[in-house]
Amino acid sequence: MSKALEGHRARKRFGQNFLQDEMVIDAIVEAIAPQPGEPMVEIGPGLAALTRPVAERAGHLHVVELDRDLATRLETANEFAGKLTVHRADALQYDFGALSRELGKPLRVFGNLPYNISTPLIFHLLSQLDTISDMHFMLQKEVVARMAAAPGSKAFGRLTVMIQQACKVIPVIEVPPEAFDPAPKVDSAVVRLEPYSESPWPVLDRSTLNHVCHMAFHQRRKTMRNNMKKLMSAEELESINIDPTVRPETLAVADFVRMANWITENDRTI
Repeated sequence: MSKALEGHRARKRFGQNFLQDEMVIDAIVEAIAPQPGEPMVEIGPGLAALTRPVAERAGHLHVVELDRDLATRLETANEFAGKLTVHRADALQYDFGALSRELGKPLRVFGNLPYNISTPLIFHLLSQLDTISDMHFMLQKEVVARMAAAPGSKAFGRLTVMIQQACKVIPVIEVPPEAFDPAPKVDSAVVRLEPYSESPWPVLDRSTLNHVCHMAFHQRRKTMRNNMKKLMSAEELESINIDPTVRPETLAVADFVRMANWITENDRTI
């Protein structure tokens, strides 16, 4: 930690858990592999555990930080002079697309995400994927498992479908609680998300896909016939090769995309 950042206490309202294990930090930076001149963007730099080595490798780094105290400390730290652009913003509201257009390149986004906002933040980024080349995030191990889940597993759900439709999911490293200060009560993991230039399962409208997933997984123990009845009849499900008697987690990403596209093409109100 730099002297400029010493004395900052983690704030529960921001979900702050600061990474401090040097071996874990090195492994994450190696996985990210920043190159000189690349448009790197860090969400929630915290005490700069990843900020410092990535800025050194890339030459310059953009950071999005909501905590005003940390933002000020980063802006005034001599070690980051000329290497850091601090965006004082809530990442959930931040326009990553505008930054990409300003820089003229797709962004490489990374961060140790606060657990309390990780899923909505990833959904926010999914809406701007055409301006992102890859993402590396520290998340709850359980969330990474859901992202990478295969059909038929208990972890398979809405997050799985929404992420896998848009990105290749690559678990990178598992991280124990003691790697952080304060130590969280859960295990963590780093995942790499690589947006597809062309998805294997093209979707006509991502918001419709999200709604289909929400309907399908809202009551996981019920069949697709029951869960989808407000949008599609059993006969309509069968017409696109969806068995209405199965539970949602037994289907594949392609099945959910097929339902979403059918709903869009048939102008069903959602």
